[in-house]
Amino acid sequence: MSDNPSFVLRSIEDVVYEDRPVPDSVSDTEVLVAIKKTGICGSDVHYYVHGKIGDFVVKSPMVLGHESAGVIHKVGSKVKHVKVGDRVAVEPGSTCRTCDACKSGRYNLCPDIVFAATPPYDGTLARYYRVSAELAYPLPDNLSLEDGAMMEPLSVGVHSVSTLGKFKFGESILVLGCGPVGLLCMAVAKALGAKRIIAADIFAKNYVGSIPYLPVSPNKDESKLDYSKRNSENMKQTLGIEDRGPNAIDLVIDASGAEVSIQTGLYTVRTGGTMVQVGMGNPNIQIDLSQLMTKEVAFKGSFRYTHGDYPLAISLVAQGKVDLKPLVTHRYNFNDAIAAFKATRAGKSEDGKDVIKAVISGPDVSPDDV
Repeated sequence: MSDNPSFVLRSIEDVVYEDRPVPDSVSDTEVLVAIKKTGICGSDVHYYVHGKIGDFVVKSPMVLGHESAGVIHKVGSKVKHVKVGDRVAVEPGSTCRTCDACKSGRYNLCPDIVFAATPPYDGTLARYYRVSAELAYPLPDNLSLEDGAMMEPLSVGVHSVSTLGKFKFGESILVLGCGPVGLLCMAVAKALGAKRIIAADIFAKNYVGSIPYLPVSPNKDESKLDYSKRNSENMKQTLGIEDRGPNAIDLVIDASGAEVSIQTGLYTVRTGGTMVQVGMGNPNIQIDLSQLMTKEVAFKGSFRYTHGDYPLAISLVAQGKVDLKPLVTHRYNFNDAIAAFKATRAGKSEDGKDVIKAVISGPDVSPDDV
């Protein structure tokens, strides 16, 4: 059985549409989802431009996409929580369920994870995608399929701020890097009752009531560490940030991956505070280790999402505590996926409008049908 148009990366900047076979069966515990909406992630663009991310290298044609939602097309015999016709958000990583990581609730660290659009596994930019049933989350009636597609990046924000950052009502957060993930981290912090949200970026945005901070310019011949320390001091003086007490920053999220942002975050976080690294950049950077040690900062790496993150993301949006609509700036037909990737890569569409998040509709869906 065919009729499964798919958006396939063959090699660097070489993408084509292929009619792939429709999965002819699902196991007792799987579902087949008719994909209706897919957001473009920075990792998708990275594979498109570079053909690899770290050790994950595209060696054979791969369907792109992993931020998706759709409608249940077929269910396995043991699946009880969804039925044909249900609208669902798709969590795009199946795991073994038996290793220590899986059994401890940290299944994002499973060594045998099968993650959509991560070589060698195909992604979701197709008419149909087969997935383990527990990874298909029913969408409440007040959420759109477009909202469903945004649950994947929102879950990254939930994982970074709530699960790892242990962010609490009345605390303050600094987010460095105001791309889609950074903005969603800010939205999660707001939903959890943040007292103060500071957004630091050269494109800092006043989003969810955040306080924008524009970093200072580096001086000639100034080292990155010296610059970062000066930038942090300027931020503290400008915004009244202290190292301890009610004016301190309890949680720092770096969503940029930039060396100076990571350094600035460590200089700024409160004594005894937490810093979560969610942005990916150059893996070989210099930090001031004394800041990490003498302030006893809990420095954590963030990788995707895990147990409870998707349900919390859906709940926050369903309750109206997170509004995803301002973040979707561009919508494309399935046949215009190449244009969507190019606009996301450039950060602007052909009309000059800034791209925050682009969403591609499925083969049978209009971009206007959100």
